[in-house]
Amino acid sequence: MWEPAAGFSPPLAGSPKSYTGISGMRTVCALLVATIAAAGERRLDIPLGLDSFMPVPEANPLTTEKAAMGRDLFSDRRLSRDRTVSCATCHDPKHAFTDGKPVAEGVSGRRGKRRVPSLVNRGYGKSFFWDGRIATLEEQVLQPIVSPAEMDMTIEEALAGLRSDARYATLTRDGLAQALASYVRTILAGGSPYDRYVAGDREALSAQARMGLQIFRRKGNCATCHLGPNLSDERYHNTGIAWQDGRFTDTGRSGITRRDQDLGAFKTPTLRQVTERAPYMHDGSLANLEQVIEYYDRGGNRHANLDSEVLPLGLSREEKQALIEFLRSLSGVVREGM
Repeated sequence: MWEPAAGFSPPLAGSPKSYTGISGMRTVCALLVATIAAAGERRLDIPLGLDSFMPVPEANPLTTEKAAMGRDLFSDRRLSRDRTVSCATCHDPKHAFTDGKPVAEGVSGRRGKRRVPSLVNRGYGKSFFWDGRIATLEEQVLQPIVSPAEMDMTIEEALAGLRSDARYATLTRDGLAQALASYVRTILAGGSPYDRYVAGDREALSAQARMGLQIFRRKGNCATCHLGPNLSDERYHNTGIAWQDGRFTDTGRSGITRRDQDLGAFKTPTLRQVTERAPYMHDGSLANLEQVIEYYDRGGNRHANLDSEVLPLGLSREEKQALIEFLRSLSGVVREGM
């Protein structure tokens, strides 16, 4: 959460300079920005298109020092048992902070059963992992370390390995979680042609991409789930991908909730930087965007629990190409660190 810089006193309601309404809020925001700048504080640089408010827990305020430590730890292979894997191994900046593989690969060549999710804009997340089993980013960043299929360490072992380094001599479990979470909050993607178009630059999208945008919003029904600044509703949907040969190959969200209606449901991923994040779906089973569009065009794998929004689309070849062109426009700049 934001806290006022030293010396800043907001005007009191009822004073000669009381700020109310939209114009008043803009004035207050301008005063806050000016005060922060005057105090010499560094703030997170939010790209165009994203929510300017980054939710940060009061127990872990975002600081340059913590984000820098988290960045170093993110690439530190001492967090894995055989020292061959770091967070950055699976969350590679070259692949929009995923790894380009169908499923996660950890120490000793061990393979998980799900695709590595991208970390871009996860500071805005409401829950974490494909099944939403973790509620906070501070909890999430420790899970790959202790997972037998990923880094295969206990937190105590990981800390012991780090403490030979003077920088981490006093590092605790909470300190490790806070530093890694702070760094992940700085990984942001925005400023895409789509964002510039929404902001008023009508030349930012080609005619084909604009056609794709209309399909995305209407005939394709994509915006039902992929909406908001991060192009994700942060909810769980059964798109049929886990339904194979008359059974679920992965129970998805229901493995957490134990509810039958959540069988085969997975979190809606962001579409930002989507062209850099193949393969697709929770299991990496669709190799490219063409396959993704063909899958949804035919209405997915039909079964009783399929999300009611997943229906055959009947897209023409021209419409499919326009939709792909629009999806390409969702790739912009990726920033990390402070």
